[in-house]
Amino acid sequence: MSVTVEKKDNNMAVLTIEVPAEKFVEAIEKAYQRQKKSIVIPGFRKGKAPRRMIQKLYGAQVFFEEAANLIFQTTYSDAAKESGEKIVSSPQIDIKQIEEGKPFIYTATVALRPEVTLGQYKGVEIPKKEVTVSEEEIMADIDREREQNARDLDVDDRPVKDKDRIKLDFDGTVDGERFDGGKAEDFDLTIGSGSFIPGFEDQIIGKNIGKEFDVNVTFPEDYHAEALKGKPAVFRCKVNSISEHQVPELDDDFVQDVSEFDTVEEYKADVEKKIRERKEKALKSENESAAVRAALKNASMDIPDAMVEEQAQTLVNEFAQRIQSQGMNMQQYMQITGMNEQTLAQQMKPQALERIQNSLLLEAVAKAENIEISDERLDEEVEKMAEAYNMEKEKLYDLMGEESRAQMKQDLAIQEAVKIIAENAVEVEMPEEESVDLEENPEEN
Repeated sequence: MSVTVEKKDNNMAVLTIEVPAEKFVEAIEKAYQRQKKSIVIPGFRKGKAPRRMIQKLYGAQVFFEEAANLIFQTTYSDAAKESGEKIVSSPQIDIKQIEEGKPFIYTATVALRPEVTLGQYKGVEIPKKEVTVSEEEIMADIDREREQNARDLDVDDRPVKDKDRIKLDFDGTVDGERFDGGKAEDFDLTIGSGSFIPGFEDQIIGKNIGKEFDVNVTFPEDYHAEALKGKPAVFRCKVNSISEHQVPELDDDFVQDVSEFDTVEEYKADVEKKIRERKEKALKSENESAAVRAALKNASMDIPDAMVEEQAQTLVNEFAQRIQSQGMNMQQYMQITGMNEQTLAQQMKPQALERIQNSLLLEAVAKAENIEISDERLDEEVEKMAEAYNMEKEKLYDLMGEESRAQMKQDLAIQEAVKIIAENAVEVEMPEEESVDLEENPEEN
């Protein structure tokens, strides 16, 4: 087998791969052996017709398609290695010569890994931001904890009041006629939740369990059901039960129940500390991203379209896995959104380009800084992973294999490159009108 490389613009290349004639003959024979069982020739038992007879009846090229595919499968990988190029896309195959008794020749158009010209990556400027924690944020966290420790107590010695949770029977009519959705029994309703049309819940306040009463309301003009828009309605109602939602008071007793602290002051100080730590972690990540973006502006690289398209497809596949873990498949998603895989991949292209650029930049920085991950550092990371998965470290090493360990070293080197860029970045004041307060990431709460 011989391989020649022709470089093209935009980091593309065409590999011309010539496979010896005898290899193509072998592929034709394999194709014949695979297909002959399904071919019926008069005068021969099924699967027993000679190859030459089949080719005479159906044409000399009857087995060429499968033979060509066998050649691609068995030669392209070795040809790519033989080329010596850093190929970063799947090949676009084009057959140039296919004839029994002659060399099989095909081309593979591929994207090559771009070279990166680094600009300034140390001392890049990023916006200066301060982490602040407000009293409102502290109380919001505490109120969430209070709500998680709330309880509902059944009451029967008083009428309904605001915030109560009740079970309600209702039967509505418009112009004396019942309508769809206007009747229910033991409906769970929190007074003041706004679950019903305006004015409905207010009229339940003050009513007692077991007593029937009417609620008079008017449907809004923008109500979703056309037949009910702007119509007055009467609902015959009865409260079946009342429960009072009791949220514990913020006092020392509550603090001692839910934490290791004795006083409200100590508890609030700890809540503030945790919020600050979350925000500082978020700011660190934000600063790293800003520094990498700034370094990227100073670098240059020519990204081939094929590389972006392949990365976009990878993002589509990752997206499919995520939604599948949430109980939805891609077919359902496409039906809901009206998209197809091609349009989704097109939408992913900007993100794909950014991922490629960041990866190439950070690998170039790692190379420029001579960052090498030692076996000892890798061992530390594997030990952390083993603890997280509750596995023996040696067992995890065996499962990873050489390729995974090499990839892990590369990932660690990229992390070190991010650290170098971020730690050497210069924070600068933004104009007052452009300053943005750092918001917490709710996923990290």
